[in-house]
Amino acid sequence: MRRVLHTLYEYLAMWFGLGVLGLLCLLWSPFSWVLYRLQPQSAGGRLGRYMNMRWFRFYLWTLAASGACRFDIRGLDALRDQPPVIIAPNHPSLLDAVMVISRLPNIVCIMKTELMNNLFLRSGARLARYIGNASMLDMIRSAADALRQGNHLLLFPEGTRTVREPVNEFTNAVGLIARRAGVPVQTVFIESDSRYLGKGWPLFKRPSMPINYRIRLGKRFDPPQDVRAFTVEMEQYFAGELAAATLAHEVSPKPARQQQSTAPNLANRT
Repeated sequence: MRRVLHTLYEYLAMWFGLGVLGLLCLLWSPFSWVLYRLQPQSAGGRLGRYMNMRWFRFYLWTLAASGACRFDIRGLDALRDQPPVIIAPNHPSLLDAVMVISRLPNIVCIMKTELMNNLFLRSGARLARYIGNASMLDMIRSAADALRQGNHLLLFPEGTRTVREPVNEFTNAVGLIARRAGVPVQTVFIESDSRYLGKGWPLFKRPSMPINYRIRLGKRFDPPQDVRAFTVEMEQYFAGELAAATLAHEVSPKPARQQQSTAPNLANRT
């Protein structure tokens, strides 16, 4: 009976979390749509980024309050008042950007084009002056401009969620933007003991709960001269750090049946 009740709780917590996120996005969309057209670009962008931080922070609070997740992500607060920097995390799940944005009030995010056009996210992303990735050249120019204006920039070096442990092959985008803007790259490590919302995880598949998340800061790289060598060095650095990640060994062990349900599915590729 205890196992049945816990399974029921996991389903309810999963649906509650997805529902809260969808509701928050829908509530903010009409206001952000109006503000996007009324506010000057600079002021509107600052307001949009700040509000996204507040919405996402509230969302993560609801997940923690429900017992579905535990978050140790305050290490990001050290970046809050620092000069422009590219924040480059690994990308194990769909919650990664939410966690990073929830701690930083002036961070510009590079998003996939389909997410920029998503009904739930479109208005809030446009108000915050997030950047789409439809054109590599336009993306690099816009990202460099955002950094020169004093913003932080969130960009995942893998380009998509991780499908090859411990990280995918990195793209050159981070190095190209860092060289063009002349700003450093702050590496960030996201660890979890679950594959929930990772690449290939069905949206409505129940995870084992609670899910533990930890974010820690890594090495800061100077702007590169040789982008290709920089990309290889950073990928090797991530691979070594994540291979030694300890979170999965520090949390309470899960029953064998639940461990199997959260095993990485490496068959799903971009």
